[in-house]
This record gives sequence, structure tokens and C-alpha cells, in this order.
Amino acid sequence: MEEGGGSDPQKPTAITVNVKFAGRNIPVEVSADATVNELKSLLQPLTNVLTRGQKLISKGKFLGDEMTLRSSGIVNGSKIMLMGAQGLHQGDGPITKEASPLSTVRRPRESHGPKMEKSQVYVDRNDHEKRWKATGVLGLSDRGLKAIPDEIWNWGQYARLLDLNNNSVKDVPAKISCLGSLMKLFLNANGIEDKSLSWEGIASLKHLEILSLNENQLTIIPSNLGALRSLQQLHIAKNKLTSLPTEIGLLTALEVLKANNNRLNTIPNSIGGCASLVEIDLSCNLLTELPDMLSKLKDLKALYLKNNGLTSLPTTIFKFCTKLSTLDLHATEITVDYLRQFEGWDSFDERRRLKHQKQLDFHVSSSGQFDEGADKY
Repeated sequence: MEEGGGSDPQKPTAITVNVKFAGRNIPVEVSADATVNELKSLLQPLTNVLTRGQKLISKGKFLGDEMTLRSSGIVNGSKIMLMGAQGLHQGDGPITKEASPLSTVRRPRESHGPKMEKSQVYVDRNDHEKRWKATGVLGLSDRGLKAIPDEIWNWGQYARLLDLNNNSVKDVPAKISCLGSLMKLFLNANGIEDKSLSWEGIASLKHLEILSLNENQLTIIPSNLGALRSLQQLHIAKNKLTSLPTEIGLLTALEVLKANNNRLNTIPNSIGGCASLVEIDLSCNLLTELPDMLSKLKDLKALYLKNNGLTSLPTTIFKFCTKLSTLDLHATEITVDYLRQFEGWDSFDERRRLKHQKQLDFHVSSSGQFDEGADKY
């Protein structure tokens, strides 16, 4: 198209195309000479659909990955339709008009016991207090609680486990530090937000071995986490986290890290300091790469990475993680041919086969092919 006069105009170096996807209109600015695959890379963080799960259609024709937008007849203002393959997504799933992963509404669970208001004494107090004192287990899950009962603070010397799962306890005050003997703390599915969780209080629990904060509304894990040197399991799945603190590397006793279904886009190099890690679940996040220091985890046995935008792994992961036998790469960009080039692949594949052989009673395939997703398109 000619503009402003008779001389040959320069073609624009950047254009804006309108991509239709799941009820949304997504304007994308891109170079006119970019390839279709480069456009797909721009769309991945906007839609959560992996590049290999995207099919782009313009004027009724599929656009080939290696074609440029210019050669495909795509100009400024062009409309393109995106079709996403089922399952090939990062994070919690494709971002649609109806529901965004960032605005998921947690449905309150049905209560299975008597409800308690703040400061209300638990039903059948004497019986429960005797049990608490004898066992150190303070079980208050599914009670419809809106706050931690005042009676709990009197059990600091006895409490070993506090279970407040599936309530509406949104405030975890600094006073939790008085439970100095606590070893296990369960706060799943309470709708807890950053501002109402006292990490200072939790960080003072020096004997804490298990901390579970799944299914809340947390967007950040602060540096206080590094003070929990006795921690063996950290469960922070199904929140809104975008990163992990560098101080996680101070948790040398940590064996299990479950941070799946968040918005994590990076993992700190310091993860290599968690020398005791056996299992890591980072599924359904927004990761495109992993730190090389992950290869330092010599006790690692299971690594779950499905539904991320990963295109590579640390090249020494099989060489140094000599106990690794489970690697879940479903719905990532990594291929088995790529993995076979890594030093230590053959040993890993043998461990994987042996593990599957032991699980035959559970109908797990022991076929010769790598079936953790990397070889599936």
C-alpha cells in the first residue's frame, strides 16, 4: 500500500495482528518478517498454549511454522485464528475469556463437623483436650473455622501437629510462634493471603518438618523460609506464586518440594543447596528453563515438570542425578531424541525401566519406549 506521495514507501518493520482464541481478541505486535513459529512463541505466555500445541489459521489456511508472516500474506490488522491442542499447555491451562488462572475462585468445602467461631471452645472440650495432651495432635480440619481458636495457644508444650485444613482461617498471626514444639503444620484450602500470614511467626518454629500451604492465595514466599532448617517437606501447590526465594537453598534437610499449579517462571540457582531433595513437583507452571544447579541434587529420584514451556534441561542432570528414575515431561517442548544426547541417559533409562517393572501389578507399562511425555507430539 502506498502512503503520502509518489516514492515507493518502505514496508513497515512491525505490524499488529489480531489473534482470536477462546473468545478473546489478542492484539500482538510482531515483525512483518518474523516466522509463524516466532509468533507462536509470543502467543505462548498470552494463552498458556505451548508452541507445538498451536495451529494458526488465516483466511482458511493453516500457517506453516517456517513461513514468514509477510510471505503468508499477513499484514497490519490481519486476523488470525488460534486453535490449541488439548493438553499441550503450560500452567493451569489455556487462558480463556471465561476464566483466567489468575482469578480462580476457590469453592468452600462442605463442613463435616461442628462450626466454631473465634474464641469458641471446641465441642466436648475435656475429651479433646485429653486427647491433644496425650497425642500432641490438634486436628481441626473441615470445621468451618474462621479463626484459630484461642485454646490452641495454650498447647505450645504439647502440640506436635496442627491440622487446620479446609476451613476459612485467613489469619495466621505471629502468635503461632508459641507452638514451639510443632513439627507438622497443615493450612491447606483456607484462602490465606500474603498479608494475613505471619512468616515471622512460622519461621520461629525451629522443629517444623512439614509445612503445607496448598490451595491458598499466596503470591510470594519471603526470605523467612530459609530459617526453617528442620523442614523436610514443603507443600505450596495451587497458589499464585511467581518465584521462590533464594533462601530456599538454606533448607538442607528438605526432601519433598511440591510447588505445582502456580505461576512460577523461574527457579533460583540456590535450589542446588537443597542437597536432601528426593522429589520435586513443578508441574503446571510457566517455566521455560531450569537452573544448572539442579544437577547437584544427587538424591533426587522424581522430577515432575509437565505442562511447562520447557525447551531444555540441564545437560548434566542424568550424569549427576544418579538416583533419578521418574521424569515427567508431558506437554513440554522437550523430545526424547534431545534427551538421548545427554551423558548418563542410558543409566537413567535403565533405572526407569526397572522401576516400571516393579510396578507391573499396578498396570504401569514397561515397554522399551520412554513414556514420560518427551516423545509425544
